[in-house]
Amino acid sequence: MKRIAIFASGSGSNAENIANYFKGSTEVEISLILANNPSAYVLKRAENLGIESVVVTNQEFREADKVLSLLQERNIDFIVLAGFLLLVPAKLIAAYPGRIVNIHPALLPKHGGKGMYGDNVHKAVVAAGDTESGITIHLIDERYDCGTTFFQAICPVLPTDTPDDVAAKVHALEYKHFPHVIDEILKTLK
Repeated sequence: MKRIAIFASGSGSNAENIANYFKGSTEVEISLILANNPSAYVLKRAENLGIESVVVTNQEFREADKVLSLLQERNIDFIVLAGFLLLVPAKLIAAYPGRIVNIHPALLPKHGGKGMYGDNVHKAVVAAGDTESGITIHLIDERYDCGTTFFQAICPVLPTDTPDDVAAKVHALEYKHFPHVIDEILKTLK
């Protein structure tokens, strides 16, 4: 049984989608949802799904010791960042090498880096006049949005699209692809 922790900072719709995908699995369990925002709606989703949730402060996350203890106590094998906005500290990356994956709402390397999340990304795509956007699922490293890419999916961006239109297309790709790509990555782990 592979045990997953999902880190999220906001609504948690991707976390819920992933949890529902693995519900009833005999090989994968969503064991923990960790948030750095005590008012994040993902905590309500975790409660509704019957998944343990924990809130850590940004300082506790940066220092990593409390987070590592939480993960080790629960025998977590893999970490999924699903709308998690903090840079993962080197100590945590070292403890989970090749076992932390993120989804970015654009086609990296375009529109990545610090501050490029959510609506900021979709506004940048429209402002740049891009004709396509999409998602990138990648391993994380010590820099924002720079780890090895596992998967990308593309959607068209029309000249009349607003950032909200782009967001809707990208969210559809996230919901469609993120859970099964996580499943494929998990199958490669020993």
